[in-house]
Amino acid sequence: MTALAGENIAFIGLGLMGRPMALNLEKAGAILTVNTRNPETLNAFDDLGVATAPTPAGAVADADIVIICVANTEALENVLLGEDGVIDGMEEGTIVVDMGTTAINATRRFADAVEAAGGHWIDAPVSGGTHGAENGTLTIMVGAEEEDFNRVHRVFDVLGSRVTHVGEIGSGQIAKAANQMIVGITIGAVAEAFSMADEAGVDLAKMRSALTGGFADSAILQKHGERMIERNFEPGGKVVTQRKDLYQALEFSEGELGLELPFSRLALELYEELIELGGGDLDHSALIKIYEDE
Repeated sequence: MTALAGENIAFIGLGLMGRPMALNLEKAGAILTVNTRNPETLNAFDDLGVATAPTPAGAVADADIVIICVANTEALENVLLGEDGVIDGMEEGTIVVDMGTTAINATRRFADAVEAAGGHWIDAPVSGGTHGAENGTLTIMVGAEEEDFNRVHRVFDVLGSRVTHVGEIGSGQIAKAANQMIVGITIGAVAEAFSMADEAGVDLAKMRSALTGGFADSAILQKHGERMIERNFEPGGKVVTQRKDLYQALEFSEGELGLELPFSRLALELYEELIELGGGDLDHSALIKIYEDE
């Protein structure tokens, strides 16, 4: 597969999501340079023949497109604006793409900083977990100028199976906030329903099958419901990440829009309770454990 032959890309952040995404770009023929904080991960990419750089500035020096996929807003700010950050190394006209889930107000501030340095900003958070990252089937929600979106579209096509230009800069992160609200609340609904049925002695696998195809069916019921039944909480999306995303959604909705979101607020509190029980690094489907531990 050489869909990206000749495309010079820097990829920063090689965690659960970033590592398979970067590998898919390399397989697609991109001229790739990567950077991450973990030296062992950098060494692993070096062993694969992928160019590595010790700093974000070094990674982006010759890149036309920079993709950043880091854990949170603070990490993104450090990668962009910290010592030897992206802005220190990028050339004029470089497109910087944030594919993490970032606070909306911070997104606008970062976009202004990149544009002041002569670059272009795209926020393109993703949904689909590690499975989607590995298989190139992510859902990608894009906030960007039309020209920039068109320039990067073929890169997105390698990483995802559903790519939507939602609107102007910041729109991608607003869409992702909505996604995480729905995901977080729905996981809670499935966890409660399963806990009720389990306590009543109903076979959860059969009940899940019975609900398939009805109005209660969803990707959450199918995928996360299966994890709850199998007690397989190997993280695709971590509890701490779900908590962070809900907090950012509430911060924007309540702080900037003046909207109270009681379901999202309750979901946030439940994930915080699970973190206090020591489940922060589990998959977010592990929310069912707070009912088991009562």
